[in-house]
Amino acid sequence: MNKRSQMLIPLVALLLLVAFGFGSSAAAQLATTPAGNAAIVKAMDNAMDPGDAQKKLEFLVGKYDVKVLIWIDPSKPPIESRGVSIATWVLGHRYIQQMLSGFVLGDAWAAIGYAGYDNLQKKYVACYMDNGSTGMEWYSGGMAADGKSASLLANSIDAETLRPVKLEMKLVIDQNGEHQTELWQSDPSGKMVKIMELQYRRQIS
Repeated sequence: MNKRSQMLIPLVALLLLVAFGFGSSAAAQLATTPAGNAAIVKAMDNAMDPGDAQKKLEFLVGKYDVKVLIWIDPSKPPIESRGVSIATWVLGHRYIQQMLSGFVLGDAWAAIGYAGYDNLQKKYVACYMDNGSTGMEWYSGGMAADGKSASLLANSIDAETLRPVKLEMKLVIDQNGEHQTELWQSDPSGKMVKIMELQYRRQIS
């Protein structure tokens, strides 16, 4: 059980007790205990309030033309295709929702991604899924102090070998918000090789 769940359980239990009229003496005692009540409120505020760390993701917001490069064989040139990305803030500027669509290897491709900053873990987090898989990739990591690059790590399963693999998402950010995302995956020897690159160029309205 994570810390957030541990904080939520007593608060939810208290609300249920009050709502159904049970445990009135215990509820009244907690409600009149400033120190305990303030600690719960402060913990919840720290967990859920967006701040400067979330604001650093603002560059993702907008509409982008995306150049997609895929390396099926690292020793050969990548396969190139095109896509479009639309990214918006959701849930009160807590997360970025990214919708991607295009054609990859001649087939229609669609993807959804979410990015945010976990105030409790103090890490940037991301979730990615597309129509090329039934699994979700969960990343976590950090952003450079200057806000111009980031690196997030994940674990996954190789579709061909069914063995665990490591993933790294590398992000480089330009001044105008245009950015480049590289996806690296461990090979059988454990060496990280680049398997995908997405180059985002902001659409001019």
